[in-house]
Amino acid sequence: MLAACLEFLGLALCVTGSLLVMVACGLPTWKVTAFIDSNIVVAQTIWDGLWMSCVVQSTGQMQCKVHDSVLALSGDLQTARALTVISAVLGVVALTVTVAGAQCTNCIKDEAVKARVVNAGGVIYIVSGLFVLVPLCWMANNIIVDFHDPQVPSAKKREIGAAIYIGWAATALLLLGGTLLCCSLSQGARGNYPIKYVPTKSITANGEFDKKLYV
Repeated sequence: MLAACLEFLGLALCVTGSLLVMVACGLPTWKVTAFIDSNIVVAQTIWDGLWMSCVVQSTGQMQCKVHDSVLALSGDLQTARALTVISAVLGVVALTVTVAGAQCTNCIKDEAVKARVVNAGGVIYIVSGLFVLVPLCWMANNIIVDFHDPQVPSAKKREIGAAIYIGWAATALLLLGGTLLCCSLSQGARGNYPIKYVPTKSITANGEFDKKLYV
């Protein structure tokens, strides 16, 4: 029972984390304009994402432009694109593996094999969380360094956007959920003794119990 609860909780956290990874990958708010001037009235806000850049006017209108060339992007953007996509794909693979070995499914009959399959799914989820954590920290570090660099003009300074915070939340969920899935493999969670059912007594044609069942 404990193992089933750990599997359900871990899978729910991991699925939520994978969905947040996909959301963070598609959002254009990885970098946002930093307002550090004394004038609080701004005409536009610039958003920079992995796939596009958007300009939001003060009137509420927004125009977005997809990045034309992948090779023209900076190294952190290219790495973030690759690793976030790989992380999302690993999340789908881990979901398939975990469901195949879950106790609520009959894809695998052997309980020991099912436990190992669930453990493998948890490891894949942890790897997925680490893959998305690398570009998040790299991008955040570059933003902070450029922000405090006096040689960078104020108009080009950026702040950490909402997509990076969503990615960090997704990483935490993936790591926590993957750890719970791995913990469900332990003997303490699954029990030391397998459940055995006593066969029912057969009844003869006369309505009496079979005498061979008596010792």
